[in-house]
Amino acid sequence: MTKPTLLVLAAGMGSRYGGLKQLDPVGPGGETLLDYSVHDAGRHGFDRVVFLIRRDIEKEFREQIGARYEGRIAVDYAFQELGALPGGFVPPAGRAKPWGTAHAIWCARDVIHAPFAAINADDFYGADAFAKLGGFLSSVFTTAQPATFAMVAYRLGKTISEHGTVARGVCRVDAEGFLATVEELTDLAPRADGTIASGERTFAPETPVSMNFWGFTPQIFPILEKSLAAFLSKNVTSEKAEHYIPMVVAETIAKKIATVRVLPTDSEWFGITYRDDRPRVVESIHRLVASGAYSG
Repeated sequence: MTKPTLLVLAAGMGSRYGGLKQLDPVGPGGETLLDYSVHDAGRHGFDRVVFLIRRDIEKEFREQIGARYEGRIAVDYAFQELGALPGGFVPPAGRAKPWGTAHAIWCARDVIHAPFAAINADDFYGADAFAKLGGFLSSVFTTAQPATFAMVAYRLGKTISEHGTVARGVCRVDAEGFLATVEELTDLAPRADGTIASGERTFAPETPVSMNFWGFTPQIFPILEKSLAAFLSKNVTSEKAEHYIPMVVAETIAKKIATVRVLPTDSEWFGITYRDDRPRVVESIHRLVASGAYSG
């Protein structure tokens, strides 16, 4: 049985929040949201963490975050660089924005050789979510055809910010518990009647959504490379276009390249999209700590 790896996507620019939010302390002892994710992963079968970061934050990240885990879990790094593209594509001179989560995960291909979970550095996912995905990844076959992946699903209504729109992967799950479709929407906001809206479309609070908590085997890397090449053939001159991992997952399902098991969780999710989200996150973390959830 192979122990899974945790891939932490920490190369985001944090433009809406301001500053390097991956380093923002929110716990009673100065813990970051990332500290809780690594802690929960270690408790549920993960034995290695790979941080996907930018070169320009490497020194600060290693000193302030990576050093926290020395002696507790194996730590490695991968780097998301604008010029690291498949197929010889070259980014436009004026581009500063990363290419998105699909590109980020692809950039870790040379350092990940086991089943792995991919998460955002600035989100809190909860112990139950790590337990379910850790169990799945510890028993998944890495040579299955089609490939077998997984996704932890949260309730949309519990993932909305009061301070602005959010991006979520809105999911449809089939009768057997597999992901049928996932659509990335970038402008979701709560309405007065309790529903959540994206433009003229509305969704119930119970709608399952992806919070970028995916379970993959290394079989995802050639899939990502092919998808990225197709994306870049149309968007390589863009200064803002991004390729999101839900887009790739949707492609693989449609083409029957992979199946994606949906793992519903009762874990609380919260994250800091806007600076005004921070007080609620701090309150939620302190409440969990006070309950004894992080006493050990």
